[in-house]
Amino acid sequence: MVLLVVGSGLGYWLLHSSNGNAEGLVLYGNVDIRKVDLSFRVGGRIADVLFEEGDRVETGQIVARLDAIPYRDEERLALARYRQADAALQKMEAGSRPQEIAQAEASVRERRATLQNLRLEYRRSRNLVQSGAIARQTFDNVTARLHEAEARLATAQEGLRLAREGFRAEDIAAARANLQAAEASLALARTRLDDSQIEAPAEGIILTRVEEPGAIVRTGQTVAVLSLIDPIWVRAYVEEPDLGRVHPGMAAEIFTDTRPDQPYFGHVGFISPEAEFTPKTVQTETLRTRLVYQLRIIVDNPDQGLRQGMPVTAKLNPSRQTGASRRNR
Repeated sequence: MVLLVVGSGLGYWLLHSSNGNAEGLVLYGNVDIRKVDLSFRVGGRIADVLFEEGDRVETGQIVARLDAIPYRDEERLALARYRQADAALQKMEAGSRPQEIAQAEASVRERRATLQNLRLEYRRSRNLVQSGAIARQTFDNVTARLHEAEARLATAQEGLRLAREGFRAEDIAAARANLQAAEASLALARTRLDDSQIEAPAEGIILTRVEEPGAIVRTGQTVAVLSLIDPIWVRAYVEEPDLGRVHPGMAAEIFTDTRPDQPYFGHVGFISPEAEFTPKTVQTETLRTRLVYQLRIIVDNPDQGLRQGMPVTAKLNPSRQTGASRRNR
């Protein structure tokens, strides 16, 4: 009789123990929603804040703007310098104009003719000075003008050669570098102009409107706080003895106090590799000294019924995985 009672009790315990394993784990946690502090990458005076607290924004929507006049002026100045550097480079790469070369050639012909005439005058003066027909000073003056004409011809010939060769390769390289610097300055000015407005990085709801139009803000100073709609997490903790029963991708049902019969669905996305003491928010006398592992449950397609910090109950089902869960393992 005693054996029968003991056997029946053992069978009842095994049955309920196996059912508990089949049903998975029941964990308790809180909703954790990501927030983004929206700020400008440049400083200035706020011109507009386009949304109120509680307003929904879409990805890429403009949330706030600075007074952009200073940044537009920077862009115009950078654009003018870029055009100036571009024109200088084009001038050097094109070389001398045909008219400049023709002018240099004409100068060479003119000075060559002058030199030929002075050479004839020099010969005549040399014969006259030897016969005493002219003074020695007159001959010296002709000789000096001859040497001057020779030097002028050499200068004109060098000018023609330079006109035909164009600018030096080093000068062209320097002009090209100046153009690249001007281009970078223009790109920087345009980036600063773009940064004078804040775009929503993702879909969400304006949680806090920190600054108002007219305020002077610094670079990186928070203007508004955006609460992201996706992803929605549940942060829960699993005890060390149950750690082997949990794995990434495991399906989960999330229950709230407001809708206990209509669960949200999700999957385990992350299990911490480090143990920690039970957090104070779920601390009890029996669990005070136990080590737990944090895990993150990603809630699939919530209907915005979950709020930051909301307490929830998570039921993990080791025998079922959703398609979304398998894709995000």
